Amino acid sequence: MVARMLGNNENAEDAVQEIIIRLWGRRKQLENHPNLSGYAFLTARNYCLDLLKKKNPHFDSTDFQLKIVAPEKSQQPVEWKELMTIVAKHLAELPEDQRQIMVMRDIDGFEFAEIAKVTKLKVEHVRVLLSRARKQIRLKLKEIYRYE
Repeated sequence: MVARMLGNNENAEDAVQEIIIRLWGRRKQLENHPNLSGYAFLTARNYCLDLLKKKNPHFDSTDFQLKIVAPEKSQQPVEWKELMTIVAKHLAELPEDQRQIMVMRDIDGFEFAEIAKVTKLKVEHVRVLLSRARKQIRLKLKEIYRYE
């Protein structure tokens, strides 16, 4: 997630080290925290957002994570690369809240409850935003591949 937000692995490695140092410094207060993974995720997300506000670089938030997904055996590598490029392009065009939720759920693999906690939204609202984002991507793909 950190690499996706910051745009490259070098910055992500530095950021993760800094985040771990911060969490280590608070280890005594976090011993009995009810959702330690959610807290760590939120800390990492906020740290990345702070870095981005300071530097304000241009980055594509989906390139890093979309490369992890493996193509099906029936798909050719060229077709898969084209599909990932199209999905990344249209994912970047979604509204920020929809894009963030779709990336967290479909790419990062977070549960609805975790996403709701991080985004401070109700689980139902998270589901609606995810559904809308998926529908937009699906419509764009159908439009592109209509000729088949």
